[in-house]
Amino acid sequence: MKNSRLIAFEVLSKIRNENAYSNLAIENSVRDLNSKDKAFVNSLVMGVIERKLTLDYLISPYLKTRVKPKVKTILYIGAYQLYFMDKVPPSAAINTSVELAVQTGQGFYKGVINAVLHKIDDNRIDIDSLDDLSVKFSCPQNLINMWNKMYGKENCEEILEAMNLKAPVFAVPNKLYVDSDELSYELMNSSVECEVDGELVRILSSFDVSKIKPFADGLFHIQDKSSFECAKALEAKEGETVLDICSAPGGKAFTIAEGMTGKGEVYAFDIYEHRVNLIKNGAQRLGLKNIKASVNNAEVFNEDIPFADKILCDVPCSGFGIIRRKPEIRYKELDSVKELPLLQQKILETSCRYLKAGGRIIYSTCTLNKKENEKVVLKFLEENQNFSLIYDKTIFPSANGGDGFYYAVIEKKND
Repeated sequence: MKNSRLIAFEVLSKIRNENAYSNLAIENSVRDLNSKDKAFVNSLVMGVIERKLTLDYLISPYLKTRVKPKVKTILYIGAYQLYFMDKVPPSAAINTSVELAVQTGQGFYKGVINAVLHKIDDNRIDIDSLDDLSVKFSCPQNLINMWNKMYGKENCEEILEAMNLKAPVFAVPNKLYVDSDELSYELMNSSVECEVDGELVRILSSFDVSKIKPFADGLFHIQDKSSFECAKALEAKEGETVLDICSAPGGKAFTIAEGMTGKGEVYAFDIYEHRVNLIKNGAQRLGLKNIKASVNNAEVFNEDIPFADKILCDVPCSGFGIIRRKPEIRYKELDSVKELPLLQQKILETSCRYLKAGGRIIYSTCTLNKKENEKVVLKFLEENQNFSLIYDKTIFPSANGGDGFYYAVIEKKND
């Protein structure tokens, strides 16, 4: 059986060579591992990705020439363990990396790997004391420059501090059955450490969600705190008709439907059938019979969709607010997302056509980029005089709070 470091190497290679999503690549590779090894692979893979620029800074002084990608990956794995995995002894980090070279057909370079890692270990530096924020937080300078310009130095550093922290996990109580105190009791009875956090329950220990009774019984769903706040801001009421335009996997729709105590209708859409099935399965588990999920292209007006009292328009975005969950996002070229506002504008324009007079629509993203957030909303309002902004909000990621997020609450004036 393959050991965890070899699996981590293969996952990292797949991500590099095939542009695979880190979370899916890990999930597909650790199915047969025990929980301890799964956690190790996850920590190693996600850590190497998120700390790539820092690791390059540590490795580069000791490499005289460029090395093959496979060798560089092994050096990343070794250096990450040396600097960021306190429970791994330095000797183990180095020796297993040399062994990994042999296991992956790179035995010719084991001497180089051994020498470089020993030098890194012998000449340790305090990364937290570095002035270069790009190296300190392993974030491309162009992204730092953008955040500095848009949000100011203090907020930029707050984002950088949070982006390499472990994202907290929140459970949303299903109001049809339990509140946060009752859910906390049920989770602790299932040996899940947790604490009440207002209307939510913050999970403090690892657990397999598919194997605990409160989940199977439909007592909760997992949702980020910022996303939950956005869904609550819609203020959907019993008996109303609500549209969730870009819904999958369905967390916001679930929160909205539960807040309506199952009375009224929530139409949840996605462009892909397999993602619509995620919504359907989640709604069935939670006992939310008022959710109707179906395939729909958000860019095109659909006459079969009913007019709604409330609409949630959570558009595709660059994802710069969820980097701590998907660390590879930080390496996106800014030019690669410059066309997104056009798509976002089109989806918002199409979505607002379903809204009744006096109704409320929320435009939201999980990114921190004013070109995809405030500027899209401002342009929409300039071109649609019968809509007005109630308020908007930017949420910066924090250690115990939600992800980076933006939402704008917009109201349609009476005709």
